[in-house]
This record gives sequence, structure tokens and C-alpha cells, in this order.
Amino acid sequence: MFSRRTIIKSSVAAAIIFSSLGISPRSAAQGIQQKLEAQYALTKPTDDKTDIVTAGAVVVLQKDKLMMFPTTTQIPPQNTYKDGKLSSGAYGAHQSIQKFGSLIGHAPPSQLQTQSRNFVTGEKFWVTRIDVQADGVVFSLFTDAIQDVRYYSTLKFVYPKGSNLSADQILSLVGEVLKVEPDDSAKSNDQGNQQQGAAGGDANQQPAADQAPAAPPAPPATVAIGQSTDEVIAILGQPDKIINLGAKQIYVYKDLKVTFVKGKVTDAQ
Repeated sequence: MFSRRTIIKSSVAAAIIFSSLGISPRSAAQGIQQKLEAQYALTKPTDDKTDIVTAGAVVVLQKDKLMMFPTTTQIPPQNTYKDGKLSSGAYGAHQSIQKFGSLIGHAPPSQLQTQSRNFVTGEKFWVTRIDVQADGVVFSLFTDAIQDVRYYSTLKFVYPKGSNLSADQILSLVGEVLKVEPDDSAKSNDQGNQQQGAAGGDANQQPAADQAPAAPPAPPATVAIGQSTDEVIAILGQPDKIINLGAKQIYVYKDLKVTFVKGKVTDAQ
């Protein structure tokens, strides 16, 4: 534990450094916050944490054993990433004690038992909050429903002792554990534009007399509120991507996003 005197000294030292650079600690923290949120777009869950109101960036875990608790627990576990190591600290030790007690036939009191889950490399979730602190940044994480259970936790990226990291260096540090999943729909749009550009270049090189008359455009495919997923697939085909939000699903096509609630279309844009 740090003493009050140590914390005050650290704060004064940080203020002196920022002052020498002509930057206030508050404005520096705000700049870091903005850069992090631009990279890791925040997701807004419902107040009871049973669903998503606004979906942000999907992040992909790059390290094993990130501990999370069900959102029905009062407090999420606090993980840390320091010196290249991901740790659940006292929360992980508490879970080990629970498991050990069960193995020897003496389970701990029921009020102390928590259904934790360790997430591993490649699993995905959302970021609901980012807090910039003096010694690191804290990400609040939230998952999709896994067997009808949503999980959450916090993950603190601890700065190296005595360091003064820039916003880009902090982004690099966070990127060692959390990568933003690329937007497949944007990639499809880019590829389509490149193909159209190449086709247009070839057509321009041919004499106008040799070009076949353009076929009349097909009527635009449309979907209606209340249609089922099968009806939409019959009209638009298989989606490029499906975002599964429990009772809500979003089918992402090249130029359209169709939202289903309980298997029926509620929105298309």
C-alpha cells in the first residue's frame, strides 16, 4: 500500500513534469481519454446490464485468463496488466481457495461463492468505460450473453514505474491485450469500390461502339417491419456479419443493417 505522503509526492512530481511541458495534468488526461475512446468506441449497456443500448467497437482478447464475473454480482473483478503479465490478483486467489475448498469437501459459505469465468485469447467483448488515472488506465468490459449469462470486469493497464507515457504509447500498451475487431462491412465496401474502379478503367480503354448496352437496373431489394429472418435472407441473401445481442440480432449487409428482436424485423437502415 502506498502512504499518503508517497501519493502526494507522486502527484506533485507529475504536476511539475506537465508544467515544464506547458501542459496541465487535466488537459493531458483528457487528450489521452479522447484518443483511447476514438480507438475503442464505447458500448452503452442497459441499466440492468441485460442488453446493449448502443454497440461500440468489438475488442478481441490477446492474452489468456482475463477473469470476469456474471453481471448479477455487485462488483466486477479487477484485473491488471503490468510488465507484460495479465493478472486477476486477489480475485484469482479467492477463486482458487473456493476451488480448493470444494476439492477437499469443505465448500466455503455460499455468499462467498462466485461463478467466475476466465476468458482466453480470441474471445470478444465490448468496452463500456475508460478511466484515465495517474498510474494507469482502467477499461470496463462487458460481454455478450454466454449460455444466457453476461459477464463483466475491469482491466487496469499499469504504467511502468517512473514513466511518462504519451497517448500513442498508452494505445500501444492497451493493444498488447485488446485489439479492435475490423469492420467487415467497411472492408467489403472498399473491395467493391476497387473492383468497380478496375472495371471502369477497362471499359474506358475500349471503343464506345464495342461496349454492350447497359442492362436496366434491378429493382432495389426491400425488407419490411415484422418480417422473419428467413424472409429477409430470402430477399437479401446471407448477411456479411451477424451481431448477436441476445434477444436482439443485427444482420449486416453491404449497404444495410437489419435489426431483429425475437426473430422479427424491428429496424432497417
